[in-house]
Amino acid sequence: MSPLKNALDVLNERGFVEQSTDPEALRSFLEGAASCYVGFDPTADSLHVGHLLPIMALANLQRLGHRPIVLVGGGTGMVGDPSGKTEMRQILTEEMIERNVAGLKAQLSSFLEFGTGKASMVNNADWLLDLRYIEFLRDIGRHFSVNRMLAAESYRARLETGLNFIEFNYMLLQAYDFYYLSQNHDCHLQMGGNDQWGNIVAGIDLIRRKAGVAAHGLTFPLLTTAGGAKMGKTAAGAVWLDPHRTTPYDFYQFWVNTDDRDVARFLKLYTFLPMKEIEAVAGLEGRELNACKMILAFEVTSTTHGREKGLAAHEAAGRVFGKREVPEDLLPSSAIPRAGKDDVDSVPTTFLPRERFEKGLPAIELFVEVGLCDSKSAARRLIQQGGAYVNGDRLDELDGLIGVDQLGHEGVFLKAGKKRVHRVHVKP
Repeated sequence: MSPLKNALDVLNERGFVEQSTDPEALRSFLEGAASCYVGFDPTADSLHVGHLLPIMALANLQRLGHRPIVLVGGGTGMVGDPSGKTEMRQILTEEMIERNVAGLKAQLSSFLEFGTGKASMVNNADWLLDLRYIEFLRDIGRHFSVNRMLAAESYRARLETGLNFIEFNYMLLQAYDFYYLSQNHDCHLQMGGNDQWGNIVAGIDLIRRKAGVAAHGLTFPLLTTAGGAKMGKTAAGAVWLDPHRTTPYDFYQFWVNTDDRDVARFLKLYTFLPMKEIEAVAGLEGRELNACKMILAFEVTSTTHGREKGLAAHEAAGRVFGKREVPEDLLPSSAIPRAGKDDVDSVPTTFLPRERFEKGLPAIELFVEVGLCDSKSAARRLIQQGGAYVNGDRLDELDGLIGVDQLGHEGVFLKAGKKRVHRVHVKP
């Protein structure tokens, strides 16, 4: 059996690394089992697709024998990180943070194996909330230069719009987190988005000054799609990992709709498929590239929501949009099992009383009611432009009605454009 690759080389070849401290020193550090951490501020009770890149980096490191530490900012969440923001974040209460932390750990368990000697989760409220202010200023604050802090991108970007004193303390608190983990959890590698570089370097410097030992940092690229959109954002808002916020079907569809130019890159970052197989995607187009998008969607949905939900979303998409066959020699290790029947339970569904169908539902009103259009005028434009479909047939009449004769065993399927689908069914 060949030895495992060095984790730094794996992260580099899969596209996770934007910049790092001394690469050779970091590579040497990762030769043996090491602890590494990423911080997440619990600003909501669910993570979203924008968080998947650091999560997958931790998951790759765990697969290579390292020990991931997930730090949830129960303490720093009460302050708010100014990085990447043009205005102050909402300051959360302890009760909101406690609820959000519970939601985050449940979701992260789909990607990381928690337990003794495995991945762990820590909450910086455990050590930050009991700090004595004067002692903190004397022991920690004296190591920080205000001039250097103001030169950091995360602060410079906020000076014009206003940076309050609470936020100004954030760099000290994050640096102290790294110092605390180095002393109490033998953790000497912090990773984060590239906007966190200044905070990470501040922590490394604090560890050197106070403990006299080396620490390391690595940042991820701030990912955008080939079209320039922020990763994980759609016209409808964020794509959440919580299935109650974004259904597994909609989550699957988000990945199926990946820009052609992003397919290979996303397979590297968001799946565990071997690099040799992913490299085969280069140069593909048309039907074969669409099959790769389906594989991407299935893999990410299965990792996030479980293989059963991934398969259900795949089958539901096939029922609505038609089957996409995968060539046998294309990404063979990702073979998608065939279900015995089409599963449409994952398609977003609205249940209505049968009598409304018996009277005949105006299609324009129904497209608005289920959320496929924002208004009746938008629904009229959709029909006039030929983008409205009922059970796969283009809707041509503005005054068209949907009645019981269009209800199949699985309901009636409405489609707006090529991508947005909704099922309407009779209340059981």
